[in-house]
Formats: sequence, structure tokens, C-alpha cells
Amino acid sequence: MFVYTLRRFVSLCITLAAASLFVFAVMEILPGDPAELILGINAQEDTLAALREQLGLNLPLIHRYWLWISGMFQGDFGTSYTYSVPVTELIGARLTISLPLALMALFLSTILALPLGIVAAANHSKWQDISLIGATQIGIAVPNFWFAMLLVLVFAVTLHWFPSGGFPGWDAGFWQALKALLLPAIALALPQASILVRIMRSSMLDVLHEDYMRTARAKGLNLRQTLARHGLRNALIPVVTILGLQFSFLLAGTVIIENVFSLPGVGRLVFQAINQRDLITVKAVIILLVATVITVNFLVDVAYGLIDPRLHGKRSA
Repeated sequence: MFVYTLRRFVSLCITLAAASLFVFAVMEILPGDPAELILGINAQEDTLAALREQLGLNLPLIHRYWLWISGMFQGDFGTSYTYSVPVTELIGARLTISLPLALMALFLSTILALPLGIVAAANHSKWQDISLIGATQIGIAVPNFWFAMLLVLVFAVTLHWFPSGGFPGWDAGFWQALKALLLPAIALALPQASILVRIMRSSMLDVLHEDYMRTARAKGLNLRQTLARHGLRNALIPVVTILGLQFSFLLAGTVIIENVFSLPGVGRLVFQAINQRDLITVKAVIILLVATVITVNFLVDVAYGLIDPRLHGKRSA
């Protein structure tokens, strides 16, 4: 297990280095001048030159990349061109909204999808299975922003149970903050739960046809006991992969939902930074999201070995 984890960690580091180089290169080849955007197209050339020097835009690319990477290792992502504050502070403040939102959506999709997937598999080709498959098809087909607007119309505008947008801050009380995040979390969770139900159903159906499952039933265990003791753990292996990918997607996919609900999270920050060509902020947010995806994939690989020790034994051979 140690050798397997070490290899996964080395792969993680190499991937992060390659991703950082790619993100920096893409941001640098974009057209436009950040100095002109900040000062306006009518700014004097000497003023523009002074600002470029202040921002480090006149330095060679290799030097700027090195300063960016070395700064990140020290927790310094630079200073925002637009807000004139450290990017670390900007992202840190926005993560207090986006991270709980993504975790809430992942929690909701998981607690909804896993039991429904098991029910669908246990009642294969029956009305329960057919109904759930039809419902998941709708959940996958409906765009989450449309579902978000429908939730606002029903629960905020008509019933007045939840706010239609904005975030009062955690200082306003846990329940008030939770109410502001619940509708966006449901909108994010719906398509993910629909996908997860199908994955769980397919995985459980494969497990149900294994010899050890039939042996367990022959020994006198009922279907529920067989699923709980022998089927669930093996069926979770592909589900863990999807859960890891879903968290990454939920964290990165908050851009649209946060704009629908006017939530000042990371998604809204990167949207505003792109509009204002605040490249240093865009690079920081993107590399943060990329690092999250890569790290989650690493943790999923490690989780494989914990769920089924045979897997890391084969991979490390």
C-alpha cells in the first residue's frame, strides 16, 4: 500500500507541475493588455509603462512563471489587478461560500442516490426500477440553471420559504446562511444525483450476478442481508470514482449557479475576473480548481486500496 500511494503521489506532483505550466501559458497568450484595461484606452503611454512595471508585466515570461510558482508555494498568489488586495484573501473569503455549497450538494446527491440506486437494482425491471430510471433521465436532461430558476420561482417567489438570492454571511447565523445555500445546493445536486443513481444501479446489478452473492443467498441470507454484507462494498468501487469527480465538478461548476443566485463565491469571482481581465486572479482560481481535481483523484485512488486491498496489490506489482 505504501509503494502504491507513493507512486500516486509522484504522479500527482508531476501532473500539478504540468497543469501550472499549461494554465500560465494559456493566460499569457490571451489578447489584450491588463494595464490598458485597468487605466483605460486613453491612458498615457508612460503611465501604462509604469503600471506594467509595477505589476511585473514587463518581466520575461520564464521569470514571471517562476515568481508565480514560488509565490504559490509560500501562499502568495499575487495582488489582484482590479481589487488591489492579495488574491489569497479574495479566494479565501469566497471559499467560505463555494466550499460549503459544493459539500452540501455532494452530501445531498449521495444520500439521495445511493439508496435509490440500490432500490432500483434490487427491483430490476419492476415498476420501482423503471420509475427511477425515468426520473434520472429527466434529472440528467434538465440544465441545473433552469432547475435553479424553477426552485426560485416555487420556493422563494411563491412560497417565500427561502431567499431568492444573495448571502447574508455566516455572521448572520448558521440557519440563515444555510437557507441561502440550500436551493443552490439542490440545483447542483440534481443532475449529479441522477448520474450517481445510474452508476450505483449498474454496479449493484453486476455484483448481484457474482457467484459469492448466489452462495450467500444459498446459505440462507435474504436479499437485504446479502446486499449489506457482501454486495455494497464491492459495488462502491466505481461509485467512489464518480463521487470524486462529482466533487471537483461541483466546486468548478458553481460559476453558473452562483450567478443565478447572486452568491459571492469562487465561481462568481472568476466570472468577474474574466470580464475585468484580472489575469492574476483568473490564474489563481483556475490553478486552485485544477489542483482540487487532481488531489481528489489522488484521494480516490488511495480510497480504492482501502475499499479493496486487491486493487493496490495489482497496481503496485
